[in-house]
Amino acid sequence: MNQELLNELRQISDEEQGYLKGQVDVDRGIYMEPETHMVDYKRLIESGKTIEIRTHTRFVHFPAHTHNYVELIYMCSGQTTHIVNGDRIELKTGEMLFLNQNATQEIYPAGEDDIAVNFIILPAFFDYALSMMGEEDNLIRKFVLECLKSKDADVSYLHFQVSGVLPIQNLMENLIWTIHNKQPNKRSINQATMGLLLLQLMNYTDLVSVGKDNKNQELLMSVYRYIEEHYKDGELSELAQMLHYDVYWLSRAIHSFTGATYTELVQQKRMRQAAYLLETSGLTVADIAVAVGYENVSYFHRLFQKTYGISPRKYRTAKRTDKVEKNLG
Repeated sequence: MNQELLNELRQISDEEQGYLKGQVDVDRGIYMEPETHMVDYKRLIESGKTIEIRTHTRFVHFPAHTHNYVELIYMCSGQTTHIVNGDRIELKTGEMLFLNQNATQEIYPAGEDDIAVNFIILPAFFDYALSMMGEEDNLIRKFVLECLKSKDADVSYLHFQVSGVLPIQNLMENLIWTIHNKQPNKRSINQATMGLLLLQLMNYTDLVSVGKDNKNQELLMSVYRYIEEHYKDGELSELAQMLHYDVYWLSRAIHSFTGATYTELVQQKRMRQAAYLLETSGLTVADIAVAVGYENVSYFHRLFQKTYGISPRKYRTAKRTDKVEKNLG
């Protein structure tokens, strides 16, 4: 990043001076309405604007909070530690973190040389950028569209590890410079730059970590826990009743979140358990089939062969041979 711009962003604010002098807790009045844990854009951005930047406040712990806007954090230098919906994220120089309005965020204290810029973005700002992205379905476009809905988003954050991607670094610096220096025609420039940034990010989805919504995570944990405990004889209808969901809705949700049906998830667990028993127990193949939930041994054979590309007996023989060879070695 341009050193002159970085030096300006590094300057210690009056708020930060207070923390350096011993103030322990974040000044909530700057960010939130009383008795709430939601950072309010109305306290951070002038009326009529749809985007603003603030240098991230250092030297203080930000307890768990939400936002009523989309937040983009860009790490200019150093690093910061964020807990987003329970996920620990180390945001390093040149990386960026997009948060939607449903994300719960906690931030550990940053040091003097940990310089981050927070973008406060209202959903309307993305209108032009979306028009530049076209209609093709992709992770970035889906995230932006879900930000516009503000509720029921599947993805709570996108963590882009793009420090080595020069076009993205240049676009981020241009965006920060234009807003920081209050350039003429900055609204049009900023919207076009954001559109170009999102188009570039679409080319680097292999460098992004995706945060799923907490509710989805909790639901999936409940599903996996049930299957782990009831893979032999559990039923989707029983699980739906336990979780107080309509069985058809739950079936669709499981497939949407995992890419597999409930039956396929159960089958995967049964096959893993069968493989474990073949390797570690003296049970017959027929007994193992029954132990994992299959009365029809021939059907079990076909599923196992399809899953592992080898019959249960050959699987057992191969694993025991491997174990003997390792012991001899």
